[in-house]
Amino acid sequence: MVLALIAFVGFSILPLLSDVLKANQVPPEATPATTPQAAQQPSKQADLEGQARGYELVLQREPANKAALEGLLRTRLELGDIKGAIVPLEQLAKSNPEDPLYGVLLAQAKQQIGDREGAAQSYRSILTSKPGNVEALQGLVSLLLQQNRPEAAIGLLQDTLKGAPQANQVAPGSIDVLSVQLILGQVYAEEKRYAEALAIYDELTKNKPDDFRPVLGKAIVLKRQGKSGEATSLFSRATTLAPAKYKDQIQQLAAAAPAPTPTPAATPTESLPSNAPQE
Repeated sequence: MVLALIAFVGFSILPLLSDVLKANQVPPEATPATTPQAAQQPSKQADLEGQARGYELVLQREPANKAALEGLLRTRLELGDIKGAIVPLEQLAKSNPEDPLYGVLLAQAKQQIGDREGAAQSYRSILTSKPGNVEALQGLVSLLLQQNRPEAAIGLLQDTLKGAPQANQVAPGSIDVLSVQLILGQVYAEEKRYAEALAIYDELTKNKPDDFRPVLGKAIVLKRQGKSGEATSLFSRATTLAPAKYKDQIQQLAAAAPAPTPTPAATPTESLPSNAPQE
């Protein structure tokens, strides 16, 4: 649901998982030869399988060895084995409860293999202790939208916003209200509740005039409504306000033909970076 939502410096498994998940979305008409597993070069696949067996041997002796678990995870992902990646992810999530990244990855993997209930449980487990975790919030919202439960997604975000003042009083900054509002605005836009989406973006722009994200959100909504003139002006303003690394993608959004938008997890291109850093 983001241009650049999750930026965990020094941890490269997340983009790897993202790439593998996309690669495994094989069209129904595709033949088995088009799958990532079949596309592997035989020698490379054999090498990866050998590495996986090596990590498994280490884990037989040291079940909690983090380096071996991450190595096994990475190897199985490179083999396109999403189901096989779940076991090391479960262990990593259990052994590192302070780091929600593993739980987010676990939820994504479960969602990919069709275990939506397991994915929801993983997301909710993170949110129980970290109600403001943006990655878990967006993941669960995406899952609820895929299940055609928009009111549940909206309720989750509204409840998070209601609890934010108390949570931030106990632990300052634990819930990024602006990021949650941006997600809520996009959910409204996904559901074609454009007036509510625009109201959120206008309020955020009023409170954060130098933040490009609500400006971009409003531009996207206006474009979908066919108000191209107003949208073009806002795309230009968002480009001016945005950090350099987002400018090209904003311009691509502005140039793209209007089209119905799928759920947030499906196409990250026409969505907002809800916790992107500002210049």
